[in-house]
Amino acid sequence: MTSDPRHPVIRVIDCHIARPTSEGSDTHEYLVLLRAPGRVDEGRWRIVTGKIEASEAAWQTARRELAEETQLPLARLFVVPYVSRYYEWEHDRLNDIPVFLAVTEPDADPILDDEHVDFRWATRDEALDLLVWPAQREGLRSADLLLTDHHQPGHSLEVAVEGGGASSTDD
Repeated sequence: MTSDPRHPVIRVIDCHIARPTSEGSDTHEYLVLLRAPGRVDEGRWRIVTGKIEASEAAWQTARRELAEETQLPLARLFVVPYVSRYYEWEHDRLNDIPVFLAVTEPDADPILDDEHVDFRWATRDEALDLLVWPAQREGLRSADLLLTDHHQPGHSLEVAVEGGGASSTDD
């Protein structure tokens, strides 16, 4: 059975990455990645994104893409209470994109894959200025609230990370 291209599809994820700073447990900086030449959005600052494989749940894709694109250790993973949405005119398709927040270890730095040529740890406001996609900026605002607003239901949005590490995707 083929899907109707006019109904939303979930085929990709967005994943923001935060690390605690030395200024306290409520202070984080966010990773932005500069896209490599010849890639979609080349020369633009982005976040970790990726296509969901047939055998994966969206949260598993977030863990896999974190490992592939950054090799950062995964301390915590959250479902961000925000869904990015955009219309692809070439396919007459509406995309719903689950958004995640991965928290890594303090002082951890990524090892980049060939999709990116540079990275920067930035404050929330600096990252908002660098990101070009409006929905990624909104996702970052929502992700930041999970870490800073003590009224957020963070515990119910946290994905169990057994054994830690972004590369353990055999759940």
